[in-house]
Amino acid sequence: MENTNHRTPKVIVLAGSLRKGSYNRTLVRIAGQGAQASGAQIVNIDLADYEIPLFSEEIEAIEGAPAGVKDLKRLFRDAQGILLASPEYNGSISGVLKNAIDWISRPDPDADGVSAFSGKIVGLMSASPGGLGGLRGLNHVRDIFTALGSYILPSQVAVAEAYKAFDEDGNLNDSAQTDRVQSIGAEVVRVAIKLNN
Repeated sequence: MENTNHRTPKVIVLAGSLRKGSYNRTLVRIAGQGAQASGAQIVNIDLADYEIPLFSEEIEAIEGAPAGVKDLKRLFRDAQGILLASPEYNGSISGVLKNAIDWISRPDPDADGVSAFSGKIVGLMSASPGGLGGLRGLNHVRDIFTALGSYILPSQVAVAEAYKAFDEDGNLNDSAQTDRVQSIGAEVVRVAIKLNN
């Protein structure tokens, strides 16, 4: 897809897992390829690179947001889209992802109190060893981002039996599935360009 916008959209590429070999990291990278091919500037975020304590209003009131949280807020505030691959933990989302969302979503006095997620276009996906591919967790992610004022794409991808879905180079074995994942990245860019023109 040709990017006709004068302003190149920025798209966050994020997995809700700290594990280096995470299936969700591999999956969202593929979606990022679709966004990049559609003209987006990709911003890869690894939550393991940021020191984020468990959310506490006392910490926020006394010390303010930690430096890592401030950095993440800036990145999300400056982006027009988000590609998120969320692992499923006990039928919901990972604790590390929820904690990051809780910190990043706090109103920012440096940005007129607007949440860093408000108005963002979000594409969702998940990969799981289970038969549903993390689908139950995605329902919770969708609810959270809706409450934060984001626009979530109706389409999503859940990759089941992830331990055999990828080859040793991190590619999906099913080319049709690759197309679906990359199309989510492309759709985030398409909608972001429309909304920001």
